Amino acid sequence: MDPRDTAVLLPQPSGDPVVDGPFDCAEESAHYAFSVQLLLTQYAALVPWQSEGVAELGSGDARAIAHVVRAVPGLTVHGTDISPRSVARARRTIDDLGVADRYTVELGDFFAWADSPDGARRSTVIANPPYIPAPDGDILMPELWGGWYGNDLVLRLLKAGFDHLLVALPSYSDPAATLAAAGELGYRVANFLAMGLEFGAYSGEPKVAEHIARLTAEGHGWAGEGSYVVAVALLTRSPAVPRDRSTELLRALQLPA
Repeated sequence: MDPRDTAVLLPQPSGDPVVDGPFDCAEESAHYAFSVQLLLTQYAALVPWQSEGVAELGSGDARAIAHVVRAVPGLTVHGTDISPRSVARARRTIDDLGVADRYTVELGDFFAWADSPDGARRSTVIANPPYIPAPDGDILMPELWGGWYGNDLVLRLLKAGFDHLLVALPSYSDPAATLAAAGELGYRVANFLAMGLEFGAYSGEPKVAEHIARLTAEGHGWAGEGSYVVAVALLTRSPAVPRDRSTELLRALQLPA
């Protein structure tokens, strides 16, 4: 393994909008990449990524996961994104990092792909889905809208039938409801990594920040003074997982368990 491939040390934005795109949060991307790498390798005996590869919902510019693929021998990823611009950026990133033989990104609807024969061969999905909660999608970057509570896409992903999900769960997007739905579908939290983050331009947009304040006041999440917590969690339906860490995860997200 190249010692530079820690997955947490992501490159700085290149200044090329074709590569960088309109959204970049280095801290969140680094946390997501490191968490995916650690959880996949730590739970390799539980999650069959070495034999099946993994699927990815929403590849974006692919910088985070391309570094994980380069760092983890034997890891293959099939990504899907609905944005032609994102797919073009992702493919360029993948080529530049020399992992095109193990990381592919296609344009299309992830859930349609999941219902295909190719999708049926994977049991593991990684995703950092859009999770900005707002009354509607008329926000600074509509692609980041996650519905009223911010968890629309992750709830849909839980129902897609995969056995293992590595997903980002923010504290202000009703994670208790998400974990309750996961439990009803037979998932348990194998483990997670949590990190505190400051509100950025998108979560700090007045319309969004006001909505987050209402949601958290109603008990649908937690946010501090311009800050929140994001956890990347491994949710699995495997009976081999030694314990369910849902309670610990809720506490890490500053919520009552």
